[in-house]
Amino acid sequence: MKNEIDSKFVLSVFEKMREHGEKQNEQYALGGLKGSTDFDGYTLFIEDALVMLRFGFHNQYSLEYQKEEHFEQFLKKMTAIEQNY
Repeated sequence: MKNEIDSKFVLSVFEKMREHGEKQNEQYALGGLKGSTDFDGYTLFIEDALVMLRFGFHNQYSLEYQKEEHFEQFLKKMTAIEQNY
């Protein structure tokens, strides 16, 4: 299950989550997604209940999900954040 996601898109969505989202402990919640980083800030995580995106150094990323439709819904949430904030 390999999907192409533009690194600028991921970073933009994450930054909007940090700027406009509600901070809950070490996570930012916005538009049905949660975003966080690891302890050194080199890896960021964007997730919902069914999908987790891990985005790290040199724009490498991995996705964890069970069904393609889960990923599609996740991507719609990210797109909504990108377009609306």
